[in-house]
Amino acid sequence: MDAVYDSNLKSLPLIYKGKVRDVYELDAHHLLFVATDRLSAFDVVFADAIPDKGRVLTSLSAFWFNKTADLVANHTTTKVASEVVPELKTQSALAERSMVVKKIKPLPFEAIVRGYLCGSGWVEYQTHGSVCGIQLPVGLGFAERLPQPIFTPSTKADIGEHDTNVDFNQMIATVGTETAHQVQKIAFSLYAFCSDYAQQRGIIIADTKFEFGLDDQGTLVLIDEILTPDSSRFWDLSQYQSGNNLASFDKQFVRDYLEQLGWDKKPPPPNLPSDVIAKTSEKYQQIEKWLIDEP
Repeated sequence: MDAVYDSNLKSLPLIYKGKVRDVYELDAHHLLFVATDRLSAFDVVFADAIPDKGRVLTSLSAFWFNKTADLVANHTTTKVASEVVPELKTQSALAERSMVVKKIKPLPFEAIVRGYLCGSGWVEYQTHGSVCGIQLPVGLGFAERLPQPIFTPSTKADIGEHDTNVDFNQMIATVGTETAHQVQKIAFSLYAFCSDYAQQRGIIIADTKFEFGLDDQGTLVLIDEILTPDSSRFWDLSQYQSGNNLASFDKQFVRDYLEQLGWDKKPPPPNLPSDVIAKTSEKYQQIEKWLIDEP
């Protein structure tokens, strides 16, 4: 299976090239998002792409945006990308990675919700007994479910820079008390709703990140992607056991490989072996099937 590293559309102006997404301007009110197969890990973009990754990101985001529409407004539209952009009619690989969205002014934070103790949270907890400055009960184990989910916002870094965890008060100081608390409340609601759904499918959502923006009327809108294997940790509920390393169906598989290499997490990144690329693609496709396909 070929990978799509760059979209290279000729009929629209490219206004932003992100770590994964290429963003084109459609008109005064709409953008075209194209989720490529590029891989970003530890905020570094790799030369190797993961086949089918962008299609999975687009498929899962569309699924979750539709499923959570009653909880919060989102930036999706009813427009079909291939009908709006004729160039896509002859490029099926790009068409299935594309989404027409409304132009929304993004907030400068990622809204991260953690339900389990893992990743960087586990590292901090072992030293300080806290995660992102939030004090937790003593004696928690690795991958243990938290007494209740916690909200840990971070900055949104540019390419080549690292996201930084921030105190909730810093978020309040930047976007205002009302908006910050609204983001926190909706993020918790989304996590609870989607976690319940996923558990019915035998999947644990250990943590995830959401992104929000404001429309022209000042309404909070869910944007970017939602509950994909790029933005979340997914575990197999049937294999879950606190204290053990758990097989993940997301980007953590690549992160674990890179940690074992001892890479310093600075450009240039190492090349990924073919078996790691293939296994990552397989994991992305597997979580899509588990979450979307009818039982």
